Amino acid sequence: MALVAIVGRPNVGKSTLFNRLVGMRQAIVDDVAGVTRDRHYGRCEWCGREFSVVDTGGYTTNSDDVFETAIREQVQIAIDEADLILFMVEAGTDVTDYDAEIADVLRRTKKPVVLCVNKVDTGEKMYDAYQYYSLGLGEIYGISAANGSGTGDLLDAIVAVLPEEKEAEADPYKDLPRITIVGKPNVGKSSLTNALLGQDRNIVTPVAGTTRDAIETHYNKFGHEFMLVDTAGIRKKSKVHEDLEFYSVMRSIRAIEHADICIMMIDATSGMEAQDMNIFNLIIKNRKGCVLVVNKWDLFIKDNNTLKEYEASLRSRIAPFDDVPIIFTSVVKMQRISNVLDAATEVYANYSQKIPTARLNEALLPILEETPPPAWKGKYVKIKYVTQLPTKFPAFAFFCNLPQYIKDPYKRFLENQLRANFNLTGCPIQIYCRQK
Repeated sequence: MALVAIVGRPNVGKSTLFNRLVGMRQAIVDDVAGVTRDRHYGRCEWCGREFSVVDTGGYTTNSDDVFETAIREQVQIAIDEADLILFMVEAGTDVTDYDAEIADVLRRTKKPVVLCVNKVDTGEKMYDAYQYYSLGLGEIYGISAANGSGTGDLLDAIVAVLPEEKEAEADPYKDLPRITIVGKPNVGKSSLTNALLGQDRNIVTPVAGTTRDAIETHYNKFGHEFMLVDTAGIRKKSKVHEDLEFYSVMRSIRAIEHADICIMMIDATSGMEAQDMNIFNLIIKNRKGCVLVVNKWDLFIKDNNTLKEYEASLRSRIAPFDDVPIIFTSVVKMQRISNVLDAATEVYANYSQKIPTARLNEALLPILEETPPPAWKGKYVKIKYVTQLPTKFPAFAFFCNLPQYIKDPYKRFLENQLRANFNLTGCPIQIYCRQK
């Protein structure tokens, strides 16, 4: 599928146009310059032609800022990947030095470039757009990304210039498992993503809150294939003061809701704190598979039994759902990175397995006859039949004569028996008691 990269200086409306082209509010938009940092992909369909769109951070050329240096690298990678470059400027300002320098970079790429002038909200503003002919990039297209005017002509021009491709196929990644990396800010989520991919896909700095959007990437290496999602760090609501961070946290929560497996990262030096527990409970509440990754293990002072004691402490903290793989890593030193993938793949296999009804009843009914639910007001409960429900997560129905008398302690007993007889490591289990 052809790829279109949107580039330009900061705050000209690239993310607004990206959201309009992909048909959803996928990228965070704010009046503050420099909101977008990583490359952000989506799909656009126009007149029967489908192509990919990549949103980039604002390109600057002479700043020493740690973010802007990284953003420049991300934009350059997007330009190298793209089949067509959509260069975005804005009406109402003169041609800036940034615009001229970016145009100079694009002329050297030898790739087709479409120049669009944003914020042409009225006919009068089109006169301001004509000055951009001086950049020597051919025809200009006046648009308003906010209200959509002019975007039809722009898309016609893009489709006309895009290289021919084979007949479009259905989304090849639709049925792949979605593995989402979550955690508090600055625990190493983007570093883990980059380590797994073997490239600097996402910007990494020591500053907490570097990642803002939930960034999806297709992973296909070493016998593993899935969609890998890096998210923004989730902080306590009382600590979130900026609109940008509020939107970032909302995207992270939505990424958890759409995930199959969550790789939850914690900082070894600070341990499992209250906010980590909130994120863990959010994963359980949404019935997602979970792998717990303790990062920065190289910074933790250790003795002979440190790992066992630390793991026991973690399991007691996350009880009663303590049947979760725990991996101790140092992403910076590339320690046990492959173990994280293996654990996530195993949890997905457990999460998506369908246990035959005959096997369930053969394993559980003898145990339930031997240890039936406690009698309630002289009435005895008898469980006659067990089956797995056709849900995405592991859910089981126990049919009995008096389901209202089965209380939570016995449901925990049923869950423990399921875990003892079947491999459900890393998967939250939902149990329903129904009338026979």
